[in-house]
Amino acid sequence: MSDLARRVLKGDRIAISKTISAIENREYNWVELLRDLFSYTGHAFVIGITGPPGTGKSSLVDRLAKVFRSKGSKVAILAVDPTSPVSGGAILGDRVRMIDHSLDSGVYIRSMASRGDEGGLSRAARNAIRVLDAAGNDLVIAETVGIGQAEVEIVQVADLVVVVLMPELGDEVQAIKAGLMEIGDIFVVNKSDLPGADKVIYNLQTILSSRGVWKQVAIKVSAKTGEGIEDLVSFIEKYRSGYVGSEAAKRRKLKSLSEELIRNVGFVLSENAEYVLRSRQELNEVVSKVANRQLDPESATKLLLKSLSPQELELDNDQGKERGKKRKATR
Repeated sequence: MSDLARRVLKGDRIAISKTISAIENREYNWVELLRDLFSYTGHAFVIGITGPPGTGKSSLVDRLAKVFRSKGSKVAILAVDPTSPVSGGAILGDRVRMIDHSLDSGVYIRSMASRGDEGGLSRAARNAIRVLDAAGNDLVIAETVGIGQAEVEIVQVADLVVVVLMPELGDEVQAIKAGLMEIGDIFVVNKSDLPGADKVIYNLQTILSSRGVWKQVAIKVSAKTGEGIEDLVSFIEKYRSGYVGSEAAKRRKLKSLSEELIRNVGFVLSENAEYVLRSRQELNEVVSKVANRQLDPESATKLLLKSLSPQELELDNDQGKERGKKRKATR
């Protein structure tokens, strides 16, 4: 085990930050770091916070962190933000979000970029949650980019998903039927002091469903005043004690891991295939044939696929380091 990984296990904040950065930037040692830490994961309770933009997710996370800290829990917050088009990093910073926690050694806050992931949760963010788990945090809160119906991938890493809504969003229930309604365990109507909060709760309650031992619930809160936060925490703790460890939870975890591995394989194959093809003269020849109508795009795709060998699609650390340098150089 590397010295950096040992320091992460001891909760060293600098080591945690360096490890997450290595994963986010896919530095040459990132796979080894994850391998060292993975057997120490599986202990933290992961809460996913998601929902449309402007609903006050960050303020809610701030409130939840304060309550759980008052109960003695060690809390980590991972805020997955939109990707900056200039730097490629997270647009919003952790100190801007939750400055009140900056001096609390029991709270670790990290902002990460979504890097264009349609589900708002990047591959690096999933592994960052594992690092925070291995570091001894009792609770990991992952707040994801608010992009509406596509915001469903958080269910693949979270033990509990909190969907945050607010009044005056328009047809709130219709807006979430296709995606968020299927993944939410608790629905929070934030900014409950605004007109229409009761209507949103009523509409939600007509479509809530059961998931084995747990039935979806809807609750009004105000992250601004703190109203309803203690009730929300009670629901979270009730869920944790009754659902986690159940057969339904185990099935959910297995399905999530299956989806993650399939996506990871597809990601690696796609990236490596792109790297190999761009370095070949053969690509230009095939492109010319398609441009001259001598070959159709689908046939050209199959031709290029056949030209790739399994060995070329493999990725070892040295290759990964070299490709990482080239990726940065082309940005």
